[in-house]
Amino acid sequence: MRKNIKITAAAAATAALAFGLTACGTDSDPASKSETGAKADTSKALVVAASPTPHADILNFVKKNLAAKAGLKLEVKEFTDYVLPNTATETGQVDANFFQHQPYLDDFNKKNNTHLVSVGTVHLEPLGLYSHKVKDLDGIKSGQTIAVPNDTTNEGRALQLLAENDLITLKDGVGTSAKLSDITDKKGLKFKELEAATVPRALNDVDAAVINGNYAIEAKLKPATDALAIEKADGNPYANIVAVKKGNEKDARVQKLVKLLHSDEVKKFIEDSYQGSVIPAFGSAAKS
Repeated sequence: MRKNIKITAAAAATAALAFGLTACGTDSDPASKSETGAKADTSKALVVAASPTPHADILNFVKKNLAAKAGLKLEVKEFTDYVLPNTATETGQVDANFFQHQPYLDDFNKKNNTHLVSVGTVHLEPLGLYSHKVKDLDGIKSGQTIAVPNDTTNEGRALQLLAENDLITLKDGVGTSAKLSDITDKKGLKFKELEAATVPRALNDVDAAVINGNYAIEAKLKPATDALAIEKADGNPYANIVAVKKGNEKDARVQKLVKLLHSDEVKKFIEDSYQGSVIPAFGSAAKS
């Protein structure tokens, strides 16, 4: 039986208040002050915030099969959005998080004055284009509507996927920072911007939607087989990472967790469980 703690939008106000009070009470360099860091009490559980699928599933595999032998106490808290895990890590409500890729973290730090850093890459969840109304890319026609994630990095990533498959044309050089305003030829398509977690629920209301890998899996979609188009894995910068507050990178518990997440056992678990919908990104592919 899973013993995770699910954190939903109902906790947002509390987390936001805690974040605001912490921000107001910091000294000149909040990044230099850490409640854990290298001097953390290794007898205490490492508390990690994670999206339910596949992040919490992977962590629970580690907790059940590998952590005890490595001398690691691990507690997994499930979050269902892309904001609270980072604010909770910044304020010390959790020790680490596992739900995001580096471009999203960089953008979040810049916009929120947070001080979070990666301690290791784990896996890639290829972004895909899905539809309940058309069977292939040829079925997408002028006048139809495509839903895309509305956060900065994932929207740019979604638009790049559409451009790579000749559904739109983008300005030269915009890369993954592309916005709807950077589309030079919509080819008659309309776009609906939605919070990433809600995009799968819009599939019946739009003609197609670009969905993050973890949310696709939660919606019982199989990226490897159901997607009309899917990101390429080679050279992809969007591998999901474990992140901590700056200064906590050498926490012995964090280092143990990263080592376990990079193990052959976890690699096999990912490959067996997700059949190409989630791809290991450590070993020779790791950038940590």
